[in-house]
Amino acid sequence: MKTSRVSQMIFATRWLQAPLYLGLVIALIAYVYRFAIELFDLVKHVASFDNSQIMLNVLNLIDVVMIANLLIMVIVGGYDTFVSHLHLRNHPDNPDWLDEVNAGSMKIKLAIALVAISSIHLLATFIDPGHLTNWVIMWQVTIHLTLVISAIALAFTTKLMGHSKKSEKN
Repeated sequence: MKTSRVSQMIFATRWLQAPLYLGLVIALIAYVYRFAIELFDLVKHVASFDNSQIMLNVLNLIDVVMIANLLIMVIVGGYDTFVSHLHLRNHPDNPDWLDEVNAGSMKIKLAIALVAISSIHLLATFIDPGHLTNWVIMWQVTIHLTLVISAIALAFTTKLMGHSKKSEKN
């Protein structure tokens, strides 16, 4: 079956996303730089910090790492799913999660990552709530719960869609 020029052109438009993924690589580099600065600042001031300040700084570092992980998932998974396969099956560093990446599983992984990032922010808020009003804390909890419920709903919907696809095959 021969594909038309229009079909080929439309299919080729997926490459318009490649510069977007390269832009996310630059954003990842910015986060690596931010991590290095925050780590240096923590090490430099560790003797003068109390336990809460150290914990807050460590939580900030974890937050940067979680956002970097999120960026990696979007860059690698999105490029492999929507632009072109990376052909990493035999590569020794091929991440296990990449074998199971599709649009549905990527949404769930991203939702879980957002919940984890939100959890870190909420934990930091509860460790040092003094500079925030009750109103702001309430909104942080509300947003976190919304993310949790959204992640559960996405996982449930994806599971239902998987069951319906299996029943269609039978």
